[in-house]
Amino acid sequence: MRIERLDQPTDQDRLAILNPLLAYSESKVNNPYFQNFALVVRDEHSDEILGGLYAKISYQWLYVELLSVPEQARGQGVGTRLMHMVEELAREKDCTGIWLGTFDFQAPQFYKKLGFTQYGQIDDYPPGHRQHFFQKRLKP
Repeated sequence: MRIERLDQPTDQDRLAILNPLLAYSESKVNNPYFQNFALVVRDEHSDEILGGLYAKISYQWLYVELLSVPEQARGQGVGTRLMHMVEELAREKDCTGIWLGTFDFQAPQFYKKLGFTQYGQIDDYPPGHRQHFFQKRLKP
């Protein structure tokens, strides 16, 4: 065997690493259940996607990977509505909880208002800032 550095790995390279890891994990966990989904915010006239939420469910937890509220819709409840919709979906899918990461210059207070608790952070990521990790348990 040899170790090789790939500066621009392809999706195929990623899957070659991911698939054996998933197979091993699935052998240890009863219900891995994987699903990706998105809630999109579209322009009413052009139908263009302006923002939204992208999430993944695995191991009975929902991970919010991306949340983007269009600038012109900020402060109008769109982000709250997206998060309520995703929480409803997590409950439908019988998830234990929801988790996510956000930077200090994004929305940590927003998630706290929605009942999320911080369980970790990385200082100086990016330099001079912090990344915060939040969770919201849906089941005891």
